[in-house]
This record gives sequence, structure tokens and C-alpha cells, in this order.
Amino acid sequence: MKLTGAEIVIECLKEQNVDLIFGYPGGAVLPIYDVLYNTKEITHILTAHEQGATHAADGYARATGKPGVVLVTSGPGATNTVTGIATAYMDSVPLVVFTGQVAGSLLGRDSFQEVDIAGITMPITKHNYIVKNPERLPHIIREAFDIATSGRPGPVVVDLPKDVQTAEIEYKPYDGQPMEWKTRRKWYDAAEDNPVNMEKAVELLNESSRPVILAGGGVNISGAHNELREFAEKIKAPVCATLMGMGAFPGQHPYFLGMVGMHGTRYANYAVSNSDCLIAIGARFSDRVVSKVEAFAPNARIIHIDIDPAEISKNVTAHIPIYGDVKQLLSDLIGRVAERDENDWNRQIEEWKEKHPLKYRGKSSLSPQFVIEKLYELTQGNAIITTEVGQNQMWAAQYYKYSEPRTFLTSGGLGAMGYGLGASIGAALGRPDKKVINIAGDGSFKMNSTELATVSKYKVPIVQLVLNNHTLGMVRQWQDLFFQGRFSQSTLGPDVDFIKLAGAYGIKGFRITSNDQVEEVLKEALGLNEPVVVECDISPDEKVYPMVAPGAAIDNLID
Repeated sequence: MKLTGAEIVIECLKEQNVDLIFGYPGGAVLPIYDVLYNTKEITHILTAHEQGATHAADGYARATGKPGVVLVTSGPGATNTVTGIATAYMDSVPLVVFTGQVAGSLLGRDSFQEVDIAGITMPITKHNYIVKNPERLPHIIREAFDIATSGRPGPVVVDLPKDVQTAEIEYKPYDGQPMEWKTRRKWYDAAEDNPVNMEKAVELLNESSRPVILAGGGVNISGAHNELREFAEKIKAPVCATLMGMGAFPGQHPYFLGMVGMHGTRYANYAVSNSDCLIAIGARFSDRVVSKVEAFAPNARIIHIDIDPAEISKNVTAHIPIYGDVKQLLSDLIGRVAERDENDWNRQIEEWKEKHPLKYRGKSSLSPQFVIEKLYELTQGNAIITTEVGQNQMWAAQYYKYSEPRTFLTSGGLGAMGYGLGASIGAALGRPDKKVINIAGDGSFKMNSTELATVSKYKVPIVQLVLNNHTLGMVRQWQDLFFQGRFSQSTLGPDVDFIKLAGAYGIKGFRITSNDQVEEVLKEALGLNEPVVVECDISPDEKVYPMVAPGAAIDNLID
């Protein structure tokens, strides 16, 4: 049958079982929006800004494991997605972003709202396309979804000239044939060494006396949380996590050490620094984890398991590299490694945990750490937490216990302020069975606070928990510690009344000013099946501790 390009876009989305997309219309995508008008199978969420659309699609993808889909117009509509695309790329999140484009005959002429979005996004996508031949459109869309979700996930951009959207072509439903790109690329050449390296890994694990597991975001992405727990319990190894790895291992488990690295727990950092065998699973050894490379796990042989060969030995040398899907490889290891008993190493870990617990001073009348501890107590981990970026993000990682994968959504690699509100929308729409709470700082929250319009329009029952310290908290902390207290441009003002801002969008608001109000207000906010903003008035002098200074060894902490 013959269909227009716009109709084919929608048919291909249905083919991919897409039932929810986020976007913002404009002239260059009106043919697609016109087809959407009578499409009942796909719900379109109109966001306040295209960046909000990409963050919402990102949150949806992280919470559900399905690809997020974005539809925006050309020019500024396309460029407004760049931060969200980069966020997804850095954190390996599957997105397919459709951007409108001027007609092919106008390309390269500086036409109205023309921009080379493929060139702009090339460094921050797994792949991108400019569809110039309408006949190729169905295949390109199918390939885009396959690339976004295969191997190490990531974002793909499909740029759609307007004449491609209006062209009539023959449409044939997908026949199940393998995608061409898989025949053009051989992703896992290095995996040919796996049988030998698996033997070496098993031998090393059986001989080690002080093993530590480092769980990264790859464990969450691959759905390997059950295998990780079984593996850790079999070899009696403590488990620490990167920021992206939170939720991969139960936060309440006696073997869990919390986050490692710059704002990791002291006992997690001590464990890594004193281990004789470090098993890194789906982690990329970022500078926030490693800090000083030559002092990182100095006595350990490192087994690095990852689906992306480019990550192996990129930042930290792997003694035994193993390539492939984490879930499958962990399953293989569980069947081959010897079971062991707890030993002096486990007792040493427990001693460190007792001696160096996370603690806070509580100088102010309202402690942000206390707020998050109480939030966990009231939800018992049965929630999805999104965050903005900065102190709020680190406190959320430190003081909330994540018991399931895909329940802690945060911008890790890019550190994009303004991420959390949009992500909370996508998470709540993708997982209506879970309460969603966005833990924000006032600086980050302001960046995309217009998405409260989206929350209000669709009555998304999210709790926005704004930790308002009237400053750029993490910037101020660094200025205090490393720039002699010169608070250059980190004090915000005039103050925003977030309760009035919520009210402007028809959203209920609460304010907390002291610790003794926390439980009552949070109980009420969590009990409402409607959008809520809770503003917590905290001191600008609150800091995230412990902390590793840049370039210091991770066992050299400030607290």
C-alpha cells in the first residue's frame, strides 16, 4: 500500500510497540503531527520545551527499559534537544529522536529554521540519519530503534526533511530480516578471547582473599541484578556501586557498601583501596570514581566485564578483560566460581562500616540528609527517585536505599542541571505503579521549572522535593573548600517562592523549615495522588561529605 512519509513514521512507531512519545510541534513536522491527530494507539505528551521532552523520554527509558521517543521541529526545536541527547549518550540510554528538517531542495541554503542537526549531534549519538530517499524511510526507522537498543544502548537521531514526510511511497510491514548495520559491523571481535579470560578470572577469584565487586550502570541496563546478588553471595564479596550503578544491588544488603569515589562512603573507598581482586561490572571508571589513577586499587588485579570493548583499559588498566552482556557473563561465572566462606576480609569490612558510618552535622534547623532518610523510611524504597545535579544528587545517592534497578534516575556522565523534573515526568508516565519523587536543588530546578506546566496539564502525580539553599550548593562547596570562600556568582537571588510558583501552575505546595515538620509533610505529600511541590529551606553551608579532593587517592577523604 502507498503511504506518505508521515504516515510511515507513525506506522513504524506502532511496529516498534511505541505507545508514548514526547515532543513539541513546529512547521517542519506538521505532516507527522497531522497524522498523530487521528492516531489512537500513540499518546503524545506536549512538553513546555524540547529539552524537557528529551529528559522525559530519557526518564521513561531508564524507568521502563524501553526506548524513549522524541518528536520535534527543525532549527531551534532540534538544537534544544542537544543537552538531553548528550545526557542519554553519556549514560547509555536508548532514545530515538525525530527532528523535522526543511525540504531537501532547501538544504544548505540557510533556509528558515534550517540547521545541520546531524552534524551537531554526531559526537553525542550512536548513529544519526538524514533521510534523503523516501524509499529508505521505513528501513532507517527500524534500524534506528535496533541501534538504540542493541549492545550498549544510546540515542539515535533521525532527521526528516519535510518533502520526505509528504512523499508517497510503497510501504511494506517489517518482515523480520536482520538489520543491515549488524552485517556491516562486528561489535565484539575482542570477545574471542573470552574463554581464556574467563578461566583466568575464575582462577583469580578462587585464589583471592580480599575481593570487591564494583557495580556500574551496565548491571542495571542488562537486568543483571539477580545474578549480581547471587554472585556476591556465593563468593562473599562486598559490593560498591558507581552513581549509575545504584539500585543494581539491594541497598539494605549486609554486603552493600554504598557508592564509591568522590562522594562515596569511607568504607567503600577503603575496601577498593585494600582489595586484592576488583571485579568491575558494567562500569567505566570515570574520574569521579577513580580520581588518582595510580593510587586506585593499587594492590588489586582487575577483572573488567563490559559490553563495550572501548571501555576496557580506557581509564584503568584491566588485567583480565571480559566482553559481552553482563547478565550472561555473570551467569557463567556463578556456575564456575567456587563458593567460599566469610573470612577476615568480611570482618574488616564490617569493622570499617561500624567505625565510619555516613553522618551529618545537622547544623541547620533543617537537615537535607534527614529529609532524605525520612523519605526512605516512609517509602521503604518502593519508589522511583529522580534527581537534579549537585548536592541534592549526592545526598540522594548516599541517604536513600535503592532496592531495585531502574529506581534511581540521574544525569551521571553529563551532570545536566535541569534533568530531574523532565525525567520524573517520563518515569511516572512509564511506571504508573511507582511513586516518583524528584529530589532537586533550587538552582537545578529553576532551569526547567517550566515543565511544571506539563506536570499540571497531564496531572502527573509526582512529588518535587526542592532542597532550597538559595545558592548553587555544590559550586559553593567547592568555592569554600578550594577557592578560599570566594563565592563568585554562586549565590542565587532574588529568592523564588516555589510554593507560589507551584500555585501558578495549579499545583499544591508545602514548605518545610525544620526537622520536626518533615515526617508530617512528607506523609501528606506522598499520600496525594496529584502533583506536589515540597520546598525544604536548608542552610547554604550544608556540605556533601565525605569527599575526595580532585586528584587525591580515594582513601584520602575529607569529612
